[in-house]
Amino acid sequence: MKLKLKNTPEQVELIKAMGSKDANVAREATQAFAAFIGPVVSKVLMQAGTASSVYTDLAFDEDDNPSIPLDLWVGEGEGYTTVWSQNVAGGLPTSNVEGFSELKVSTYRLDSAVSMLKRYVRRARLDVVSKAVERMTNEVLVKQERNAWAVILKALVEARTNGADHIESISGGALTLAGLNTMITTVKRINTSYAAGSTDSSYGLTDLFVSPEIKGDIRAFAYNPVGAASSTDLPAGVREDIYRNAGTQEIYGISIHELVEFGVGKKYNTLFDDLSAGTPTFNGDTAEILVGLDLSKDAFVRPVARNSETGGTFTALPDDQFTTRADKVGFYGSLEEGRVCLDGRAVAGLIVAA
Repeated sequence: MKLKLKNTPEQVELIKAMGSKDANVAREATQAFAAFIGPVVSKVLMQAGTASSVYTDLAFDEDDNPSIPLDLWVGEGEGYTTVWSQNVAGGLPTSNVEGFSELKVSTYRLDSAVSMLKRYVRRARLDVVSKAVERMTNEVLVKQERNAWAVILKALVEARTNGADHIESISGGALTLAGLNTMITTVKRINTSYAAGSTDSSYGLTDLFVSPEIKGDIRAFAYNPVGAASSTDLPAGVREDIYRNAGTQEIYGISIHELVEFGVGKKYNTLFDDLSAGTPTFNGDTAEILVGLDLSKDAFVRPVARNSETGGTFTALPDDQFTTRADKVGFYGSLEEGRVCLDGRAVAGLIVAA
C-alpha cells in the first residue's frame, strides 16, 4: 500500500512547523497533522484490506459494550446457533453456542507508532513523512487482515451442517470446473434449511478467495484443447474472454479474488493447517485451501469503535514520549474492533491436493 502527501504550500508549512524550536508551535502543528492523517488512514484501511469486502461494519461509541441481536442477523427460530470470534488480537478464534438473543461481542485494540528526526520535517521531507504514515498504516492493516481471516478460517474448520463438513476435496494439484461445481452444490445443500421450516435457494456461493497459482489454473482454461477429455472444456467464447482479460474475475457468477497469502506454504494456508489440526485431513505443505463465502447473508460482522469527538474509527495522536533533547517527532494511531462470524453456513472450502 502506497501513501503520498501532496506537495502544497500549506502542507509544507505545516510539516516544517512540526520541527519548530518553539515547543508551542511544534505542539500545535503536530496535533493538526495528527488530526489530518486520522481520517486518511481510516479510508486507506477500508480500501486496501481484503477483509473489508467480507465484513460488514457495526459502529458503536467508544467505551461502550457492543452487542448483536442474533435473531435479526441469523433469522428467527428456536434453538441455538454457533458464532466464532476472538477475545484478543492474535488470539485463537473460538466457537460459542448462543441462543437467539443479544450477543455480547469482545473487541480489541490494534495500534502502531512511528517517529522520525525533526531535521526531516524542518527540511519538509514529505517523502520521509509519507513513509512514516505509510508504515503506521501498513502495520495496522497487517494486524487487521490476520485477525479477520483467522475467524473466517476457524469457522470453516468447525462449521458443520447436518453432521457434514463444509469442505470438499479434489486431487490433481489444480482447480477444475468439476471441483468448483461440487463446491457450489455443497453450499446450496448447506443452505436448504436457512430459515426454520422453509427452504431458500437464493443463498449460495458469491465469492471465492484463491491463490495466484489457482488463478493461474483459471487462466489456463483459455488454452486447454477444445473437445479434449478435460473437466475444463469451455466454449470458445468463454476462452476468448479469459484470454483477453488475462484470466477471469467471475466463474458461474462467482467473483474470484486473488490473495498472495493463499497457496501451498503461504500465510493463510499455514494458518488453516494449524487451525484444522487434521480435521479434515490437510497437509499445508502439499495442498491448499480455497475459501468460498456467501456474502449475501451479512454473516461476517466487524464491530468498530467510533471516536466521540471526530466520528472516525481510526485515531491518530502526537507521541509525547520524546524530550526536547531527543529532537524527534512521532505519532501513534489505534482503532478498536472485533471480528465475528455469525453463521457458519456462509463459509465453505475446497481443498486442492497434489
